Amino acid sequence: MTIPSTSGSLVVALGEYDTRWHDPKASLSSAREIAHRARSAGADLLVLPEMCTTGFTMEADEFAEPVDGASAQAFRRLAADEKLWIVAGLSMRKEGQFVNSALAFSPDGSIAASYDKQRLFGFASETSVYSAGNKACIVSVGGVALGLFVCFDLRFPELFREVAPEVDGLIVIANWPAARQQHWEILTQARAIENQCYLIGVNRIGEGGGLSYEGGSVILDPWGERIDTPAGSAGVRTARISHRAVVEVRNKFPLGLSRTNRPD
Repeated sequence: MTIPSTSGSLVVALGEYDTRWHDPKASLSSAREIAHRARSAGADLLVLPEMCTTGFTMEADEFAEPVDGASAQAFRRLAADEKLWIVAGLSMRKEGQFVNSALAFSPDGSIAASYDKQRLFGFASETSVYSAGNKACIVSVGGVALGLFVCFDLRFPELFREVAPEVDGLIVIANWPAARQQHWEILTQARAIENQCYLIGVNRIGEGGGLSYEGGSVILDPWGERIDTPAGSAGVRTARISHRAVVEVRNKFPLGLSRTNRPD
């Protein structure tokens, strides 16, 4: 079923899949299939997991790519071919450093935005390999403003609070292990509720680097309610999100006023 897009709203597809381990060719093949199914389902935006072409690799010397590398170029072509916005995570080389990035690819084949993960996962030695980003990133898609985040960022509410007044939705792409699945479920809902906006969380499935992943990808509305549903026979889950719905919730229950209404 194709859902028509309207101004200030868009249909988002969850691109949950087994991203493979250190196999960009196989992962990109799967991503192409998912993108085609997402577009057939009427999606305007497809969100894919963190480091979706390699898995959560610490072998950046071998697998990190520059912004004009093969994986980014493949996603640029894919976005243009499917006339689809795509947010995907890549291990990247930037200014002599390695960064864990979320990139937004526009339907015209350009890179519309790039966000570097701000909170690195030292427990898995990410801090020893990658450099942390130092700024937020917001991209507008179909009149809907979206903040980009990566995995471990989810545990730090101050990052989300920084952009919340300016966005309609928060995108979190992840390689979140099954061992801490409950944390993923609780924290995604918390970020939606406390910021009164949509939360789009996409996690991988399968095995990689000795870890198991169970997905749990979800689209939550500004009340923290799950709204994504199967898109017919397309094999993806989608939901429509809108700027108007966020405004209505924030006007009905003005949580923001309580944050500023403090005694002197």
